[in-house]
This record gives sequence, structure tokens and C-alpha cells, in this order.
Amino acid sequence: MKFKFALIVFFLFIQSLALAQSKIDTLQLLHDVKALSADSMQGRKSCTIGSQKAQQYILSAFKKNNLRAFKGDFRQSFAFSFRGETCKNAANLIGYFPGASSDCIVLSAHYDHLGVIDGKIFHGADDNASGVATLLALMSYFDRNQPRHTLIFAIFDAEESGLQGSKNFVKNLPVDKKSLALNVNLDMVSRNDKNELYAAGISHYPFLKPYLEKIAKTSAVKLLFGHDSGADGADNWTTASDHAPFHAMGIPFVYFGVEDHQDYHKPTDVFSGINPQFFINTASTILEAVLAFDNNLAEIATAKQEKPRPAKVN
Repeated sequence: MKFKFALIVFFLFIQSLALAQSKIDTLQLLHDVKALSADSMQGRKSCTIGSQKAQQYILSAFKKNNLRAFKGDFRQSFAFSFRGETCKNAANLIGYFPGASSDCIVLSAHYDHLGVIDGKIFHGADDNASGVATLLALMSYFDRNQPRHTLIFAIFDAEESGLQGSKNFVKNLPVDKKSLALNVNLDMVSRNDKNELYAAGISHYPFLKPYLEKIAKTSAVKLLFGHDSGADGADNWTTASDHAPFHAMGIPFVYFGVEDHQDYHKPTDVFSGINPQFFINTASTILEAVLAFDNNLAEIATAKQEKPRPAKVN
């Protein structure tokens, strides 16, 4: 019994060190990505039992971290059709922390994946349980540290079905569009053999670059820019994920993600393929970026008045 108690004390000590060093609960971060990509989630395809299980897991984290709901409901329900399939009960999960200012940053990631195909579970650990787990880690941080500006946590459904969740969100905004200063979108942030994390969108919104360049100097990952211009060709990520509908309506975005790896959109995108230290470092880097944006949002909101021509979202 004494050994068991000592082991628990040691475990809590290690956890407290991790919290102090990274500002985020690293053990919870890894637990969340493992849970969301487990067999029981059945690949989290929209309008499936696996999707409902993922929703309940995320909503439990919303409540645990004291996130507030718009009009008393975290769920933003919608229906859609995509490639011959109809989904009648899709749901975005939306909440917020109020700041002293009404200007908002939308932090987003999609929780859906491909489900079960030919009897094989497409777990989607990196795509995009990793993005959701990072948002939950940020949520925990801002529950303990009030942001200066309102932070909206938008965890989207049906990204894999043509960005349906984010499209529905921008059509049914819970706040005035004028108050949306920035979207920070996360999609695949937990594994890269080169220790590289991209911040895409800077060619469209260069006024965001100085904040990220400062963070890059001390980041444990190589924070790179690119994948967001015509010169990138097929590797242009401007319309590749849930930041695209924001960009189409003139709202600046930063998209954090890694380049495709060998397990992208395969059943082998599993928890064991994640690089834990890289994932912890990317989550910490993204938190520092959000803090920088929150501390300088007045300047960002002013700069966004010079809008680039938005891209078309199909």
C-alpha cells in the first residue's frame, strides 16, 4: 500500500512539473488524443454512433473547463448531403470564454474522421483527434487564465465531408461578424519526422507574421511559413480545412498543421504513430501563438481592415 501511495505521489509530482514547464496539462493532452482515436470511437464519422461518443467526450471537457454556451446550448445542429449520403443530425460543438473586449478569436478544429470502411476503423489520431486534444488543452489553460478578448472554441463536424461544419458556423454566427478578428485553425499537429509545424495563411495576412516569427525563435519545433500561395500549387492549403470559410468572408486565419505523412487517411493513423514530444511541443507553440494574438488583437483587428480578395470555397 505504501508503495502504491508513493507511486501516486510521484505521478502527481511529474504531472505538476509538466504543467509548470509547458503551461498545459501534457498528460491530459495525450490522454485526450488517445481516447478520441480509440476503437470505441469507430472513426468518428458524422452521423454515426462513434460521432455521438466523440461529442459526449468533448462536451464533458467543455463542462469540466467551465466553457460558456451561447443561448444555453453547446450544440449547433445542422444537416447536409455529400456525395450521395445525407446526414440529418450533424453537430458543431461551440462554447466561449468571455474577455474584457467583445472582439473574438475563433479557435477551431474538426472532430470527425472517415469512420469504418470495408470493416477497417480509420482512427484519425493525427487527423484530427490531435487538433481537438490541443483545443481541449488550451481550454483548460484559459479556464485558469482569463483571456483579454473573447475566445470562441469551435469544434466542427463534417470537415471530411466538404467543410460542412465550418460552412454552417459562418452562416449562423453566434456573434456579430464584425467582432470576429481572427481564426486559428488546427488540423493534424501531432507528428512530423522533421520536427516541422507550418503556420499557413501568412501570405494572405502578412500582418500576422511578426507575432509568429517571434514565437518561432524560441519554439521547440521548427515553425515554418508557406503552403498558402499560388506558387504552392497542389500544396496550397488555403482552402484545405475549416479556416477556408472564414477566409472566404474576409476573416484572417492562421492554419497550424503538418505536411501529409504515410498514414494520412489510412487505418494506420493511430495513437501509437504520434510523436508525444513533438505533439506536446506543437501544443505549447500554438498556445504561445494564441496568447500573442490575444495580447495584440487590437492591432490585428485594425490591420484586417485591409482585406485581400477572399478565396472561393466550393
